[in-house]
Amino acid sequence: MFFDKNEELGYSVFMFVRSYEPLKQHIQAGKALLIYGPRRVGKTTLLQNFLKTTQLKYKLDSGDNIRSQQILSSQDFEQILAYVEGYQLLAIDEAQNIPNIGMGVKIIVDQRPDISVILTGSSSFELAGQVGEPLTGRKQTLTLYPLAQAELLSTYNKFELKEKLPDFLIYGAYPETLQAATHKQKIEVITEISNSYLVKDILAFDRVKNSKTLLDLLKLLAFQIGSEVSLSEIGTKLGVDYKTIQRYLDLLEKAFVLVRLGGFSRNLRNEITNKAKYYFMDLGIRNSLIAQFNNLSQRNDVGPLWENFVFIERLKHRTYQSIHANAYFWRTYNQQEIDLIEERDGTLHGYEMKWSTAKTAAAPQQWSEAYTNSSYEIISPENYQKFILP
Repeated sequence: MFFDKNEELGYSVFMFVRSYEPLKQHIQAGKALLIYGPRRVGKTTLLQNFLKTTQLKYKLDSGDNIRSQQILSSQDFEQILAYVEGYQLLAIDEAQNIPNIGMGVKIIVDQRPDISVILTGSSSFELAGQVGEPLTGRKQTLTLYPLAQAELLSTYNKFELKEKLPDFLIYGAYPETLQAATHKQKIEVITEISNSYLVKDILAFDRVKNSKTLLDLLKLLAFQIGSEVSLSEIGTKLGVDYKTIQRYLDLLEKAFVLVRLGGFSRNLRNEITNKAKYYFMDLGIRNSLIAQFNNLSQRNDVGPLWENFVFIERLKHRTYQSIHANAYFWRTYNQQEIDLIEERDGTLHGYEMKWSTAKTAAAPQQWSEAYTNSSYEIISPENYQKFILP
């Protein structure tokens, strides 16, 4: 991903190499490649960079094209196959805007197995629902997040990344935010992304009847990073029922605003499993919701920001490095806790995120006694890079 220098606006030259580059390695004839992710994280740029270098004869289209919507949603074999005739690759940006796109693509990959298909979409609740069943066994899915720390190594070294750590906790990791040079510009960019993103992808969704309730829900969650969320308590505060809160949280997950983390339990009766924690996919979005962009020295939420940052960066790391793990938090009713549990290859690994390492580094006693073969580690600003970088 490239950004040109613009001194008047205060922008600098950046070159970010995304983890899925070169995209060529993920493309297979006779299969559809789905690229999901929030708006403005670089899906279109990733696609365009590949198209600039491919030797395949390709057709690039947009899900906003009304004529293409009509053709690909028609289930008319003759019309759909004529649409792709003579091409080796079909690429559709914002494919979630095409009704019944899954059936249209199924016809292409079944009837023309020599053609590769790439679909990008910023709304997984729309695109995934349309392609899930029709493309079973005929697709590969990639999720593109805001920039990971590992992807920034193409621009900064590890020392420089550590120096910029406060910026990541305050402004997040959207490419446009990292591109902005000043505090004011960063705030303007992330606020604009937050407003347009939420309005376009969530509030405009026809199942959201009350935009104020959803925004109030997000603001409540912004103050509860690292804490278990009680849906009934939130419902009472917002004056809506439990099922509505549950549905809104599901939409926020599928729109890449929130990530849910469930509780782990295996041996102890007093382990908490009926609640979940929610982290924000990007801390800039979180901070914009509560209009809080103060320096870390002026804040009382540095601990939750750090926990959110490490959790999301670890999620990106696991995704991009194909580290297969089940993730949980662990907490008991007598307040013993571990922020993140990863279950990998039958082994449990516990991680506690600490902005300050002044506190004890020992694992909770109940955890050590119940899970004797598990590991435990404190993740702090001193050692976090080995946890989230390849």
